[in-house]
Amino acid sequence: MPVPVWLTGLWTREWIERAGKRTSAFDIHYLQTPTAFADVRIPRERSALSRPRSFADLTDIELHVLARQQGFTGFTTMHGALATWHHEIDFQPPATEADVGRLERIDDAHFLEHALDSSYTEAWRSVDKGGDRFLALRDARDGRLERVLLVAGDRFLFVRNREHDLPAAESLDSLISSSTVSRPQVVQYLDCEFSSGLVRGGSVPWQIQHSTLPWREGDHLEVADSLGFTNGALRAIAKEPSRARWLTQVNTFTNADLERMFAARP
Repeated sequence: MPVPVWLTGLWTREWIERAGKRTSAFDIHYLQTPTAFADVRIPRERSALSRPRSFADLTDIELHVLARQQGFTGFTTMHGALATWHHEIDFQPPATEADVGRLERIDDAHFLEHALDSSYTEAWRSVDKGGDRFLALRDARDGRLERVLLVAGDRFLFVRNREHDLPAAESLDSLISSSTVSRPQVVQYLDCEFSSGLVRGGSVPWQIQHSTLPWREGDHLEVADSLGFTNGALRAIAKEPSRARWLTQVNTFTNADLERMFAARP
């Protein structure tokens, strides 16, 4: 079942309250289409990093800051007021417990999420409702989800999976702290992209504003150059690997909207 209309669009979390204490340690961007979702969470402490151009520019300590990022994508189901976010790609090692919350709608632009055990409450604010225009594309190979591109109005969230799944661990930070993990392996663990931005409203088309790979911020999302729509049908064009298998999961844009959207170049 699709999620309620009021939940679709781009959201940000204003605070989380635990044991009577409110904090806001992450810059969060949660994009929800009628079915598919993606969520990227950048620790505010990351702003203290220098402007790296790649992993090679980061110290081991700075790699640990990246390891505290969060991100997940998949699909959302509702049962009454209970929302379950089914994760298909995780930036962190996969959790053992289901991601479930009880949603309390305040108005069109605000809702609260409550833990089932009352251990936390989160306050969410709408950034962009999407204007009932949504697109969800997914690229899966051999049963493994590789890439996701979600669009709500003029906002997008792109996810690229790491080459290999993470081993079980309490957290990514604890995983890379192991004395048996080499720096090249740490980089492989961190090389998972969650990028959000603007399709047309940035300084360049498909401009990345927030990313788990900080050197991507401000850049153009190249994957948009490799896709096109003709008469509402998705087609791969130049630069797209032959093994790619993009499927359209959700689409409420007009054909003209899609053709303009994917014709955009920096």
